[in-house]
Amino acid sequence: MPTPKTVLALRHLAFEDLGLLRPVLEARGFGRFLTLDAGVDELRDVDLDAVDLLVVLGGPIGAYDDALYPYLKDELALIQRRLAARRPLLGICLGAQLMARALGAPVRPMAHGRKEIGFAPLTLTEAGRDSALAPLALGQPVLHWHGDQFEIPAGCASLATTPLCPHQAFAVEHSALGLQFHLESDPARLEQWLIGHAGELAQARIPLDALRRDAITHGPALQAALGEVMDRWMAGWPGPA
Repeated sequence: MPTPKTVLALRHLAFEDLGLLRPVLEARGFGRFLTLDAGVDELRDVDLDAVDLLVVLGGPIGAYDDALYPYLKDELALIQRRLAARRPLLGICLGAQLMARALGAPVRPMAHGRKEIGFAPLTLTEAGRDSALAPLALGQPVLHWHGDQFEIPAGCASLATTPLCPHQAFAVEHSALGLQFHLESDPARLEQWLIGHAGELAQARIPLDALRRDAITHGPALQAALGEVMDRWMAGWPGPA
C-alpha cells in the first residue's frame, strides 16, 4: 500500500481551514493532514521535506503588516524556502498575497478602501486559459473575500482578473499556485465566516442573505471545479507528488 501523502496547512483563523479542499485531496491520495496556526506554532524549524503539499490559507490581516504581526516574517521565510525547493505550494487569499510578497511583488489595499466580497466569475487571461484554472473559464462564480491585492511577481503571468481586482491568480512554474479567491470555502459552514467577519461585512454593507443564497446555489459546482483545478495542477507537479 502506498504511503499516504502529507498536507501541511498554515492557518490564520480557525474557521478558514482547508474546507472543501480536504475531501478533494483525500480522494487523490493525501491521508496525513497537519495544521500549524500562525502566531502560535513555531515555523522556523518545520521540516518541509516531509510535506508533499504546503497550503497557506487566508485571514484578515495584511501581508505587509510585519510591525503588527511579527510572525509574518517567519511565514515569509517558510514560503521562500518552499519556493526555492520547487515543491508544491498553494496560497489562498492572504496566502497568495504572502507568496507574492515572498517573490518581491508589492501587496497593498485596494483603491478607495474597496472590498471584493461575494460570488462572481473570473475572466481568465490567455495564460489562465492554458493553466490549472481552465475549468473556471466558462464563468463559474467563485467566492471573493478580500480588501488587499497583489501585483504579479516578476517572471509570472496573471491568470485571472475581475472588474474590481486586476490580478486574481498567478503560478510559479508548475509547483506553486496563488489564488486571491476561494474555491475551498464550504457552503455548509458559511455561517462561521459570517460570524467571524461580522465587523467587516457590516462596514462594507454586504447583504448576508445574498451570500447565503449564492453559497447554496454555487456550492456543488464549486466543489466539482475545485477537483478539476487540482487535477490539472497536480498533473504538472515536478517529480513525485
